[in-house]
Amino acid sequence: MPDVYGFLLDAELRKAFDVWSGYLSSRTGEDPGARSRLRDLLESARAAAAEDELAHARALVAEMHDQAEAAGLPWAPSRPTAEEADRQARDYAKDDLRKVFTVQRREDLDTIAIILSVTRRRFRALPDLDAATRRDIDYICARAAMALDLAHAAAARRELERLEALARRLGVKP
Repeated sequence: MPDVYGFLLDAELRKAFDVWSGYLSSRTGEDPGARSRLRDLLESARAAAAEDELAHARALVAEMHDQAEAAGLPWAPSRPTAEEADRQARDYAKDDLRKVFTVQRREDLDTIAIILSVTRRRFRALPDLDAATRRDIDYICARAAMALDLAHAAAARRELERLEALARRLGVKP
């Protein structure tokens, strides 16, 4: 099985590099000195990534955000939230993953994702769920989503089975 987590980490950096490159290529009229320092950091981050020093590359990207904020550059890319960064990395990685997974494997993962989404939506429609049950639903869905992110269909199916058992107990059609 391919290293899906590695694909996601690589995609996260590629996304950051693309966003910063686009920003630094635009003419915003902002402080040229600050932009020059950001360009240097971007090139250093790319070099670190090319040498497989991914932690250092991520630290340099974080430093770029810090410097842009400190310089007060209003058009600089904002630091993505954890959820945004994950969503963007998944979006970037999906093309690479299509190249290494069979059609059957992709369809299996997609089917699980659709069932998970529909079942979760049905839970959200219930008006009388207590806070503890909502936490359980969110926790199980998060575990299933993590398994899907790592392309681990068996683990995602296990979590989906837990969610479906909860749905049956609560009278929700899975």
